[in-house]
Amino acid sequence: MPANTTLLPDAGPLITLAYADALDLLLVPGWSVELVDMVLHEVTRNQTPTSERIAAWVRENGVAVVETKVFHHYMQFDKAAPARKANLGELAIQEAMNGLGLDEKRTGVFLFEDHKIARASFLVPNNCRKVSTRAYLMFLEQQGLIDSSAQIARKAILAGRHFSQIRFPPD
Repeated sequence: MPANTTLLPDAGPLITLAYADALDLLLVPGWSVELVDMVLHEVTRNQTPTSERIAAWVRENGVAVVETKVFHHYMQFDKAAPARKANLGELAIQEAMNGLGLDEKRTGVFLFEDHKIARASFLVPNNCRKVSTRAYLMFLEQQGLIDSSAQIARKAILAGRHFSQIRFPPD
């Protein structure tokens, strides 16, 4: 991947890596990491075993937060009446990837873990990739950047994460 690659993690990978105490693995390839505002809200709005860990990691690493119309809309209607909440993170990531699709000088990597995303008709611009958490960890291992992708997955599972068994691309 080119040096001007931007990693856009969905909620699932953030939660899994937080359970494994391995959020820094998002920084290992040297790519920029950006979080979509809606995804950040999803993983920090409620007290969970990983919410504060993720919020602190974002603050400590100065991770850029991409503003989206999806999140703005959600915040406008969240106070007045229950707004649609399902798949808003994915819609916001789609919005961010569309922006990356217009910037031919950058490559976007959408990091996901949800089976629904793997099967969904998700527009992936030519300069963007859709990669599962497991495939990302295997990439880091193949590049010699971590010793064992299985060890990271095992650590997340032992800490209580129900880590997706999805493999994308499929074996």
